[in-house]
Amino acid sequence: MRTMGIPLGRARGTAESVCTTMGVDLEDFSIKQAGRREVVTVIVDKDGGIDLDEIARISFAISEELDAIEELEEHPFVLEVSSPGTDRPLTEIRHWRRAISRLVNVSFAEDRDDLLIRVHEVEGDQVKGTDAKENAVSFKVPEVDKAVIQIEFNREE
Repeated sequence: MRTMGIPLGRARGTAESVCTTMGVDLEDFSIKQAGRREVVTVIVDKDGGIDLDEIARISFAISEELDAIEELEEHPFVLEVSSPGTDRPLTEIRHWRRAISRLVNVSFAEDRDDLLIRVHEVEGDQVKGTDAKENAVSFKVPEVDKAVIQIEFNREE
């Protein structure tokens, strides 16, 4: 696959390699046309969260590697590196691990009511938590259709 100028697979592989070296997960990667340039968007995260200084180091490292790709010399691009927003769905087990102690809105694929739960534990693909009435809740990640962390302004850690 190729965008107007930047080879997607090569650029993604480069970003993935840098992320692996720096101990973070590449959560998403895209290239979109923006006028005469292309915008390379890289979303990274890790257990325990990621801060702006780390994002800056990752951005610099990815930029250096992409600049070294000879094919890209004639293709101007803008690199954007960030962490996942709070509205990104929880789709991987690692996302659920990172949501421990957080409030999550969960919709299920099968005949089960939607839930708002506080995640307490993730073991394998099993998620355990409590609902608003402090009732114990558990389910397997593959049963989930969609899950999104809810923002809590007065959240106690």
